[in-house]
Amino acid sequence: MSDDSMMAKEEVDLSRRKFLTAATVATGAVGAAFTLVPFIASWKPSERARALGAPLEIDLSKLEPGQMITQSWRKQPIYVVKRTPEAVAKLGSHEASLKDPQSGASDQPDYAKNQARSLTPEVLVLYAACTHLGCLPKQYFTQADPAMGADWPGGFFCPCHGSRFDLAGRVFNGSPASTNLRVPPYSFKNDSLLIIGIDANEQGAA
Repeated sequence: MSDDSMMAKEEVDLSRRKFLTAATVATGAVGAAFTLVPFIASWKPSERARALGAPLEIDLSKLEPGQMITQSWRKQPIYVVKRTPEAVAKLGSHEASLKDPQSGASDQPDYAKNQARSLTPEVLVLYAACTHLGCLPKQYFTQADPAMGADWPGGFFCPCHGSRFDLAGRVFNGSPASTNLRVPPYSFKNDSLLIIGIDANEQGAA
């Protein structure tokens, strides 16, 4: 083989090696990109995940005094109660019968650490789960309800193990539950629009 033929063959081989190297690198980069896209996408919360944590707006305009509605936020049931003026006035009458009347050992935002355990006296917002084993307490809002006794001020009764709570969600002595019903973060957008999931302190700072 002549020198010219050998040089031409070497040039062809070199060009082929460069092409194959470039093709391999390009294929690897494309493969890596396809692998990376789902991985990066997994960092972003899905629409469903965002929805689970989104604030919940509740229109209170049609909620009458003495009524309660149940809603769901972050897969947890929420009780919203419109207390009557009589029920609010009764909250200070039985503190000696409560385990934690000042809510010092119970879970609530700072603005709900008061006798009514709420931002406004007439609206009570609670996680609807007994602090004993998580059952849903039933409403017994009528004072002196025959099923609860003559000294009953109105509140909640857990049918699973008998824990009793007043109309501020405070637990009575003798109940298996050791702490008051929990209060979620919430605020008011206006007089009739309650927002579960936006803390009143954060809203004030916004």
